Amino acid sequence: MEIFKNWSSLHGYVMFVFLTSLSKGFACEAPSSPQCFRRKPDDTVYTCEWSLNTTRSDVTFNLYFDETKFVNIKGTFLEIVEEQLIQFRAVNIWVEAHIGNSVCKSPKTSVVLIHAVKYEAPQNILVSWLKSNLSLSWIAAEKYPALAEVWFHRDEHPTEKWDKRLINTTYKDNKDKYQVIVGNLQKNSAYQVKIRQQSTRAKDPLWSNWSQVTVPAELEHEPNVTMTTTSINGTRQVTLTWMPMPLAAAVKNVTLNSSHGCHCMTRTHHTNKTIHTVYVSYSAINISVIAKNDVGESPPAIVQVPAEYASDLKPCNKTLVNKKLKRTTCLELYELQDAGPEPKQVITLTGRMHPEKKNQTRKNLKDYIRYLYFEHRCHRGKPQTVKMCFFYQKEGVPLKEPQEFTSYETDSSADLSWKAIPPVDQRGFLTHYNLCRVKISPDEQKECYKIPASETKYHLGNLTAGSKYNITLAGVTRVGEGPKASKCIQTKPGKPMNVWLSFGLLFVFFLFSTMCTIVLKKIKVKIFPPVPKPVITDFIQHPSKSQGILEKKEEVHHELTLQQLPEGKSVSEEADDATVVRGEWNDETDEDEEHEGSDSEGHSDECLSPGSTDEAQRSSKEGEVADLEQVDSELAMLIYKNGLVFDMKMDLP
Repeated sequence: MEIFKNWSSLHGYVMFVFLTSLSKGFACEAPSSPQCFRRKPDDTVYTCEWSLNTTRSDVTFNLYFDETKFVNIKGTFLEIVEEQLIQFRAVNIWVEAHIGNSVCKSPKTSVVLIHAVKYEAPQNILVSWLKSNLSLSWIAAEKYPALAEVWFHRDEHPTEKWDKRLINTTYKDNKDKYQVIVGNLQKNSAYQVKIRQQSTRAKDPLWSNWSQVTVPAELEHEPNVTMTTTSINGTRQVTLTWMPMPLAAAVKNVTLNSSHGCHCMTRTHHTNKTIHTVYVSYSAINISVIAKNDVGESPPAIVQVPAEYASDLKPCNKTLVNKKLKRTTCLELYELQDAGPEPKQVITLTGRMHPEKKNQTRKNLKDYIRYLYFEHRCHRGKPQTVKMCFFYQKEGVPLKEPQEFTSYETDSSADLSWKAIPPVDQRGFLTHYNLCRVKISPDEQKECYKIPASETKYHLGNLTAGSKYNITLAGVTRVGEGPKASKCIQTKPGKPMNVWLSFGLLFVFFLFSTMCTIVLKKIKVKIFPPVPKPVITDFIQHPSKSQGILEKKEEVHHELTLQQLPEGKSVSEEADDATVVRGEWNDETDEDEEHEGSDSEGHSDECLSPGSTDEAQRSSKEGEVADLEQVDSELAMLIYKNGLVFDMKMDLP
C-alpha cells in the first residue's frame, strides 16, 4: 500500500513536469531568422528585421550578433549604426522571443554584414501602355540598374496563375527612376501586378518586399461628348454629356479645361460623373474633355463653342481698350479676316494684368485692322458678355476698289453690280459707295450718287439711247475715298416703230369693229323683230293667142313644208322666196294645163261654143288669180309666224 502511494506521487510529479513543459511549448512559437542589411551600399545604418506569428502585445525580443546582444526590443525590427557591429567578417545572428515566462529562439544565420543590401519595396509606381507592352517605372534605389521580378495576371480572372518575369531594370538618369517593359499583354484588359527588386552590385543582395498595383486598360479613344447650349442674359450655359468609358479602363475622373471662364482665365474642372455644366461668355470657347486613370489619359475630346454674334453688329462708339479696367472686367479682341474671326488671333486684356504687361498687350493692336470687340464681366461667379461691336485702333481709306464691277445696258438705263471690298482691305468702316457717271460729250456734266455701304447693286436710269458713259465706283470711309473701279458703257440704240405691227393693229381694230356691228344687229333683230308686209304680186295677162286654148279646171295636190327662215333675212328676201315658190307653181300648172288641153281637145269642140269658151276661160283666169293671191298672203303670214314650222296640205280649187 505504501509502495502504491509512492508510485502515485512520482507519477503525478512526472505528469506535472510534462504538462508544464508542454504548456511552455504551446505558449511560444519561434520567430523567423533575422535579416540584417543596409538599404543602400553607402548607408551607415543597418536594419535588422524578423517576424513572429502572434497577436500578443507583451512580447519582447533579444537580438544576438555572436556575443553582442540587444535586449528588450518591442518591435520586429531594429536599426543599428555600423560602429556597433562587426561588418567585415561572418557573424552568427539570431533572435529570442520572450512571451510571459516562455522563451523561443529563431534559427541562427551566418552573414557578412558589409555585403548584405536590401532595397526598399518599389515606391510611386507609374504604369503606362505602349501598344501591347506595359511600362512600369518607380523611384530608383541607387544610380545603377537593378534586378526586378514582376508577377501579373488579368484582373477579371483572379484565380488565374501568376505569370512571372525576371527583368533587368533600365535606369533613367534624368528622372532618377527604374523602368521595366513587360511585353505581349492585352492592353484592353486590366491586370494585377506585383513587383520587387534587388541590387545587382552587392555580393549578398536580398529581395525587397513586394509592391502591388492594379493596371487598368488603356484609354484608346477620346470621350464621346455631346453639347447643348443655352443663352441666358449674356452668359451661355454649356452642358456636356459623354458616354461611360470601358469598365476595364477604371476611369478615376474626367478633366474639363475651358479656354477661359471669369476674368478670361483658364478654368479646370474635375468630375467622376458623365455630365457636367460650365458657364462661358459669348466669345469663341474651346473645351477639352480628358478621361484619366492610373495608366494615363485618353486623347482629348475638343468641344468648340463658336462665338455668338449679335444680329446687328455696329462700330464701337466707346471702348475700354485704353482705359483702366476693373478686376472683374476683361476684354477680348478677335482679328477679323475674310473668313471671319480667328480664335487663335485674340488679344486679351484683364483687370488683373500687371500694368507693364497690359501696356505691352495694347501695343500688339494693329492699325487699319478690324477687330471684333468683346467686353466681359464676372457676375456671380459666371462670365457675362456686356458689349459686342467692331473696333479699329486706327482707320484709313480702302486699299482696293469694289471688285467685279459689271453692268447690263438697255437703251435708257444700266444695271450695275459689284462685290464688296474685303474687310481686310477696307481699313475702316465704310460709310457709303460713291457712284459717278459722265456722258462722253462736251456739254454733259458729272452726276454722282451716294449708295449705302450694304448695297452691291444699283439701277442707273435716265440715260440717252445710243450714248457712251464713263462710270466710276469707290468705297468711302470716315477718313476718305478709296480707289475707283471704272467702266465705260454704251446704251443700246432706240428701236423705230414696226410698220407691220401698225398694220396688224389696224386690221385687228377693223375686225373687232365689224364683229361688234354684226353682234349688235343680231341683238337688234332679237329684241325688235321686223314687221312683215303683205306681198302684192304683179298679174300679167297671157297674150291673146292663148285665149283660144281650151282650159279645164284642174285639181292640184301639193304637200307644202314650211320651215323657219334663217335669222337675219329681210322682208325683201322673204318676198323673193315667195315669188320663187309661186313661179314654180305657175310653171307646173302651165305644163299640166298643156297636157290636159291636148287630151280633151275633141270634147271641147263637141260641147262648147266659141262664146262660151271665152267666158269660161276668163272666169277660170280670174279664179286662179284670186286663189294665188290668197295663197301668197297665207304663205307670208305663215313664214313670219314667230319662227314656227308648219306642215300642211293645200288644195287649190
